[in-house]
Amino acid sequence: MTNRTAALFDLTGKVAIVTGSTKGIGRAMAEGLARAGASVVVSSRKQDLCDEVAREIAEATGAEVFPRACHVGDWDAVPEFIDAVVERFGRIDALVNNAGINPARVRPEEMTLDYWRKVFSVNLEGPLRTSQCVFPVMKEQGGGSIVHIGTMAAYSGGASVCVYGSSKAGLLNLTKSQAMEWAQYGIRVNFLAPGPFQSEMMAGAAATQEGYYDLVAGGTFQKRVADPQEIVGPVCYLVSDASTFVTGDDISVSGGMMK
Repeated sequence: MTNRTAALFDLTGKVAIVTGSTKGIGRAMAEGLARAGASVVVSSRKQDLCDEVAREIAEATGAEVFPRACHVGDWDAVPEFIDAVVERFGRIDALVNNAGINPARVRPEEMTLDYWRKVFSVNLEGPLRTSQCVFPVMKEQGGGSIVHIGTMAAYSGGASVCVYGSSKAGLLNLTKSQAMEWAQYGIRVNFLAPGPFQSEMMAGAAATQEGYYDLVAGGTFQKRVADPQEIVGPVCYLVSDASTFVTGDDISVSGGMMK
């Protein structure tokens, strides 16, 4: 790798927020961005867990890591969260909207309005609100990168993931719209769609459905479930200067699953 190429992926001096980053792929992305040189904001709903994970990442990477709890499904809580990040670092170069929920596998005919709204408040309204709040910061500093974490279910839906897939399909559309609106300010917005990754959500589904891991692995060309570390390269690419001409795009990290 030439020095110039290496510099494109170097995140030194950048500040990145990763929501939902105390476990699973969120934690892997936060640590990966820190290893690439970024100062990282670790966030989830519980401050003590944010503190613990931030300490672990800082010790492992030597990066500056700021733990700050925020429930992104609470519309009014987000501005204070973003203000705290700006007060700490003075800038925000990247926002990775990873926080998401799929608390139960509910069939369409069983859907309740409360359940629908609960999932959408986190999976779609959360990314909208955090993006709104980082927009003026990124606009003033001349640009930034927003990465919405979706799912392959956004493209095709699936049995018992009606609300989850629908919320992420809406997030995909939001990605395209924000990218078009904000390109003039140097703000890039992209959608990263993971396939089956080892996670608490995956483990929960497997606990209630025999053969679940084999089922989801069978939907990939590689016939396996991914390790969380396998999401790090793609998110570092989208945050870094290696992807300055990439916006409004949706990139899958799915072992070959069909969109």
